[in-house]
Amino acid sequence: MWITPEEVALKNALKLWVTDRSNDYFLLQHRRGHGDTGGKITGLLVGALDTVLDSNARVAPFRVVLHVPGSQVSWVIASGATLEEVQRHWRWLDQNLLPYMAVFENKEDAASFVLGKVKGLIAEEVLGGQAALEDYPARFREDLARFEQRFGLPQREKLVTHYSCCCWKGHVPRQGSLYLTTNHIAFYSFLLGKEVKLLVPWAEVTRLERVSVGLLTDVIRVHTRRKQREFSMFLNVDEVMRVMCQLADIALRRLLDSGGLTLDQSLQDSNNITKRVLEEQALRQYVLSLFGLPRAERLQEVMSCSVWTPHARCHTPGTVYSTDGYLCFSSREEGQCALIIPLTEILSIEKAESTSALPNPVIISVRCKRAFQLIELLHRDQLVESVRHRLRDLHWKHNLISGHDQRKKSSISSTPYYTFCYDTVQSDDEDSSDIISDKALRHSVHTDLMSSFHPSQSDAPNKTSNTEQVRERLWDEHFTEFGRGVHMFRTDKIRKLVALGIPESLRGELWLNFSDACSSLAAHPSYYTDLLEKCRGESSIATEEIERDLHRSLPEHPAFQNETGISALRRVLTAYAFRNPAIGYCQSMNILASVMLLYTKEEEAFWLLVTVCERMLPDYFNRRVIGAQVDQSVLEELIRERLPELSERVPDLSPLASASLTWFLTLFLSVLPFRSALCVLDSFFYHGIRAIFQISLAVLDANMAELSACSDDGHALMILTSFLEQVRHEEDSHVCAEDAGASHRLNITTLITDAHEKFGGVSVKHVEMLRSRQRVQVLQAHEDSTKDNALRLVTPDVSLSQRDLSELYDLFKTEHFISLYWGDGVSSSCASPARPAVGGCVERYVVDRAQFKSLYELLTPWSCGTHTDTVGQRAFTLLDQDRDGLVTFSQFTQMLDLLYCEELNEKIRLLYRLHIPPALSEDAQDSSPLKSPVLSSTRPLCVSLPNGERKSYEEQLQQMLQDLSREKQKDEEKPLLHMKQHQFIQFCKTLYSMFQGEPGEAELFQAIGMVTSLVLQIGEAGQSGQSPSDEHWSVSFEQVLASLLTEQVLVNFLERPVHLSDRVSAAKPRQYQERAGLLMIQHTHTHTSALTQSHDALGRAGLPSALCVCQQTSLTDRERDL
Repeated sequence: MWITPEEVALKNALKLWVTDRSNDYFLLQHRRGHGDTGGKITGLLVGALDTVLDSNARVAPFRVVLHVPGSQVSWVIASGATLEEVQRHWRWLDQNLLPYMAVFENKEDAASFVLGKVKGLIAEEVLGGQAALEDYPARFREDLARFEQRFGLPQREKLVTHYSCCCWKGHVPRQGSLYLTTNHIAFYSFLLGKEVKLLVPWAEVTRLERVSVGLLTDVIRVHTRRKQREFSMFLNVDEVMRVMCQLADIALRRLLDSGGLTLDQSLQDSNNITKRVLEEQALRQYVLSLFGLPRAERLQEVMSCSVWTPHARCHTPGTVYSTDGYLCFSSREEGQCALIIPLTEILSIEKAESTSALPNPVIISVRCKRAFQLIELLHRDQLVESVRHRLRDLHWKHNLISGHDQRKKSSISSTPYYTFCYDTVQSDDEDSSDIISDKALRHSVHTDLMSSFHPSQSDAPNKTSNTEQVRERLWDEHFTEFGRGVHMFRTDKIRKLVALGIPESLRGELWLNFSDACSSLAAHPSYYTDLLEKCRGESSIATEEIERDLHRSLPEHPAFQNETGISALRRVLTAYAFRNPAIGYCQSMNILASVMLLYTKEEEAFWLLVTVCERMLPDYFNRRVIGAQVDQSVLEELIRERLPELSERVPDLSPLASASLTWFLTLFLSVLPFRSALCVLDSFFYHGIRAIFQISLAVLDANMAELSACSDDGHALMILTSFLEQVRHEEDSHVCAEDAGASHRLNITTLITDAHEKFGGVSVKHVEMLRSRQRVQVLQAHEDSTKDNALRLVTPDVSLSQRDLSELYDLFKTEHFISLYWGDGVSSSCASPARPAVGGCVERYVVDRAQFKSLYELLTPWSCGTHTDTVGQRAFTLLDQDRDGLVTFSQFTQMLDLLYCEELNEKIRLLYRLHIPPALSEDAQDSSPLKSPVLSSTRPLCVSLPNGERKSYEEQLQQMLQDLSREKQKDEEKPLLHMKQHQFIQFCKTLYSMFQGEPGEAELFQAIGMVTSLVLQIGEAGQSGQSPSDEHWSVSFEQVLASLLTEQVLVNFLERPVHLSDRVSAAKPRQYQERAGLLMIQHTHTHTSALTQSHDALGRAGLPSALCVCQQTSLTDRERDL
């Protein structure tokens, strides 16, 4: 194990230790005399010491020493009781540290680097061991306090875990700690007097990949839009990569427009996310994908066990997974043997007598008179009681819904019926016929397109009929040996039968069983008919799209050339659109549903469609088909892994992956001949999406030579299209035997078999890992498109450069995210729906009042000191035209465009509008500490013109008003309200605050004093014939503007150039610091108030004051840390 470095004198140590291996920096040694059984004095002495000394005082016989050449001092950094243990550390040092020790010119610096790395590894081992026992161990609290001290983020920033690693800057490694939080990647290093801090939001991470750099093979590269960072030297790089992908995925789903992707309920609150929760979530996602279970299923128990497999006449070891509604088993080798038992099919679960041959056995009896035996369950009692409890709940719910008195008996049988071999096929047929008859009674809509439009075997050619009969006989034999129904054993034999093609007479039944859609059908007997009643006569965008695509669904098939088939398809698609309005209707759903209607009843086709869209292809059929795009990226990655020759010859694989989008969305139905596509559907319902990946790779592998020689993307698409059109079903071969190119046709069975043999290693676990990694890249690509659309809509209305607009968008989005990270603004901005902008495009990001004020203070060219907050409040009120408490990006940029790019008149107009309603309400209280300016109307009213002539303010003002009147006639804008006296006072306050601290402050104050006096006299002149009062005093915008223009000093100040790019550059580092500091202060004040109230309550209750003192002490410590 790694140990805290201990300094030793190497000269004296050589007397007691023998060096076995060495290099420039490290020594692997064993204790002299250890293992010596030849009777030598050293061996006897070592043996005597090991016998006498306590185990805690004994010295480990093997160790690794860090030695600096030319120095007499060394450090022991690792020790072990066995040679194998210490050799693992030696190999890790040799692979991860030694190749880069030559980077350091000073040998002492290299030694300091190694010592720091070892200490970090020790801290990581301690943290990992404690985190396995409890969620918040003491060591973890220490690391959390250290993280808060180093980065100064609010307490709402949830630290999930941290790792010791190196961050590379060029060729120089920086040893430090990598902190992974719910919102950021943070890295800290302090080495050789240099401090390094990195803080990268997950929202900026565009890609995560595992690469090899030089001699290092396990490097995690984090890409952002501006740069990339590389981290290495992890103890467990697989775990780090998994946690990083999970956190990035969760953050992007929560923050970005995920196009309909849902986030698991347990991960909605970031405070609940821990390393243990992430491990459980990863296992749950794997189980749901492996068995094709509903997305809402929660994992309850996971236990190692062995299941009796009658076909193999032995117990098969593996793992049993218990969820809310299922009991599943998978062998140790994925795909060798699997079992899915819905709890609704279980009659009883009982414990049998444990023997040496059958330890801890459990017997599970199901409705079709079969039983399954599980043995070697370590926590048998826990599993049995948990399943029994869920069975009772299911039975109660079933009785509540059905209301049948005869079903009120217990589902736990006191005398379980179990046999370990299957009954005859006759009993299965009887049971199946009962089920079919029950379904027939339940169906109010009972369209059977298969019996109407499928030719009978007597009408088909003899060869086809004979082949179909052979297949049916093989499946009957399989049912006898492996069972029939959802809970049949799924082995390699059934895979081979599926590859041959399922018989027409069994295809619908097996699709329902393989996908488990029959369980949903049985659990909701009248759901479909009720849904049709509810949506009858309803219309929506989805129904309009459905009507357009109805006649495009298998138009060549006779079933959809008449109203019977079209009506059935319309009902199925419309019912699903109303069941799941988040998806509604998506293209390609019509093709899938039409094929399902050919082989199943209408209600069965509906539940098959539900299963495909919500369980087997999650996130495929949303408005952005995110799931399909993620799988395109996964396929591209699999091409690099499984077809390296093709990836070398075709460096850009994205066109090939994009060409396969139709393959995934329609499951090859739109690109293969119909009967061949049915065989692909058979494999899909049995294997899930893994079959589509394997077949796609097989297609690309078969055309590797032609694709490598392609000149463009169009040529590659033609090659793939031509190849797929030639893939035929063996029953179609006699029809095409006379074709000239028949000899070159490929059999679909051969293609599916080759796909499994060559690419069977593409496991569900590997696909899920790649999906988690690629989803980050796909979501960020959509975010870039969202940004481009937002900038494209804003650009025609403003004069800002594209670079400034892009930087402003990033600041605006970051402010939105900061509130979601830590602030209370989450309640306003996150809960509000996206707002439409000009042109009908939806604006994703909005800010509330607090966020807007923060941005305004960072970017405004009119800094007003303490009065800036008040001006920001009024600016927000002015922009919030619909009074929903939110401002969009387009509104924000238009205001900044006025401040930075418009002419002086428009700037003053904006300033004027900030001091009249609605920006300044009649009862608004000024929170600014500025004193009201001294208003006087006794100043001399004259102005010096540029030619030296002196002109009275009255004459000059009259001329300006005439000019403004002519401009006003050209501009048919709505006239602004007149400004009252108290509003003009606030206007003057703002001007005074803008001038404080400016060069030429005295001249500016004098100029504004002149303007103030002039405007006051104008307002008083307007009161002629009325009693002087604030109610009757008013001035217009034109009068205020003309008065300001008479002072050249003010004109020069307001027209001085200010570069927005400089403001944005300065705002970026300040944005995080100021917002984080403000939120921490708010949290402290809230905590102080809560403790004060608690102190008062304790005092009133007469409790000991020591408790209050303890609380106050903890508060003082926290304040000191802040």
